[in-house]
Amino acid sequence: MTLKMEENKYIYTLEIAVRDYELDSEGIVNNANYLHYLEMTRHEFCRWAGYSFKEMSADGIVPVLNRVEIDYKTPLCSGDVMLSSLWVEKKGVRFVFHQDIRNKHTGEMAVSAVVSVVSLENGKLSRSEKLFEKFEKWL
Repeated sequence: MTLKMEENKYIYTLEIAVRDYELDSEGIVNNANYLHYLEMTRHEFCRWAGYSFKEMSADGIVPVLNRVEIDYKTPLCSGDVMLSSLWVEKKGVRFVFHQDIRNKHTGEMAVSAVVSVVSLENGKLSRSEKLFEKFEKWL
């Protein structure tokens, strides 16, 4: 079950425009594209927070999705602009990203998601101490 989030918990928001090639035959964003939006937001958050995926890779750290839970609420269409927001918490070895995507102009919730990420360091599951150090002020 996806948790209800308070807007003031968001620590990062990315504005993304819907591109026409992301639409399905019904003229709405294909459900699989929301995974891309959520991932793009997490990647941009990491870069913004000062530790990009390229830097993680150079340090031997590979974040891996452990679980994705998505509730689809209201579809986005051609010409829409979304605000993709997140907040994150640490639970054991996992970083849990709580992510919402809203229509920028109407404020309607398009997607609510909870994404769990674990990390491998040099090929082995780790407790993610280095990631925790880098992101501690946002947890």
